[in-house]
Amino acid sequence: MENTALKPAVQDNALLTLADVRAAAGRIAGHVVRTPTLYSKTLSAITGANIWLKFENLQFTAAYKERGALNALLQLTQEQRDRGVIAASAGNHAQGLSYHGTRLGVPVTIVMPRTTPTVKIMQTEAVGGKVVLEGETFDEAYAHARKLEGELGLTFVHPFDDPHVAAGQGTVALEMLEDAPEIDMLVVPIGGGGLLSGMGTAARGIKADIGLVGVQAELFPSMFAKLKHLDMPCGGDTLAEGIAVKEPGQFTSQVLARIVDDIVLVDEAALESAVALLLQIEKTVVEGAGAAGLAAMMTHRDLFAGRNVGVVLCGGNIDTRLLANVLLRDLARSGRLGRLRITLQDRPGALFKVVEEFNRHQVNILEVWHQRIFTSLPAKGLTAEIECEARDREQIDRLVAGLRAKGYDVEQVELG
Repeated sequence: MENTALKPAVQDNALLTLADVRAAAGRIAGHVVRTPTLYSKTLSAITGANIWLKFENLQFTAAYKERGALNALLQLTQEQRDRGVIAASAGNHAQGLSYHGTRLGVPVTIVMPRTTPTVKIMQTEAVGGKVVLEGETFDEAYAHARKLEGELGLTFVHPFDDPHVAAGQGTVALEMLEDAPEIDMLVVPIGGGGLLSGMGTAARGIKADIGLVGVQAELFPSMFAKLKHLDMPCGGDTLAEGIAVKEPGQFTSQVLARIVDDIVLVDEAALESAVALLLQIEKTVVEGAGAAGLAAMMTHRDLFAGRNVGVVLCGGNIDTRLLANVLLRDLARSGRLGRLRITLQDRPGALFKVVEEFNRHQVNILEVWHQRIFTSLPAKGLTAEIECEARDREQIDRLVAGLRAKGYDVEQVELG
């Protein structure tokens, strides 16, 4: 029997309710993809928890943001629709709002920083958005969008700090719990907090005792610090740019303060590993933010052990070159790729003898670099860096031991 009781604090303040999310589900039904929720046998075995994945990376614009953007658009007055909407975004919100705005005949203006990669500008324009480039930072773009809002009489659609947007995002939880009612915990990425605000409200309305855990990148612990009353630095070059928010929403902060059980942080290595693992095991491409839930489960295993956990793969918009780098770095961390720095004498046959050792250990050489000038070695010495590929870390370790046994000075270059 369905339990519709909310936590008293949420019900008293009525910031957002299960009824709001269900109303949003009715509005957007048939206009967004009802993405699958699937059990992952392999990831469950790896993490020690039972994992169900929600594939929001399969939306048309490859992210859940469509849900909230559409729910907000559908509640505009006719006058607001005619005038158009505006937003500041360089990511998934820009594409979701532009796609559904164009489909509904609502003009959409997106203000992006001048530093926005060309591919994101092109993707937004391709689905009908008008892009305005202003400022060097998101804050400057946001300020300009607010200025245009007043000057042109447009309606601002916030990417997360809006009840209509959060209610739309909450429909993700409705679908997950309908498809996998055994889920007793949700782990959800947090940027500004819109996704977890909506999903958490819906989930608690259906299962009052469900666990709610948010995840942020260590470089951008904004909501973590706000709810735990900490002063933490916020900034850096994170793989999870979709949740790289310096200032969380006011509305979403109030909601999460009342419903979230915990927020955990994940480092860049964990995010990279999770992206690679999802591609290798589930054959699905996610962006850094989309992998944050799995990264949390691998980093904080005790928190999730034995639980039935729903993980949202919230987006799949990752640059292909960046994805290639992530996969290669993961191979290096796992020991499949290695780089050895070997000191040699600069004489004929020196490199040949080293290569013979690689052959003896059946380790494949990918690249070779010689360094004769910028080195502290004597003039007749050189350093060779050899990038190689092996079955596993143990095979490279045996190669290193073999080289050292023959008198070579060998250093393994580690990935930071």
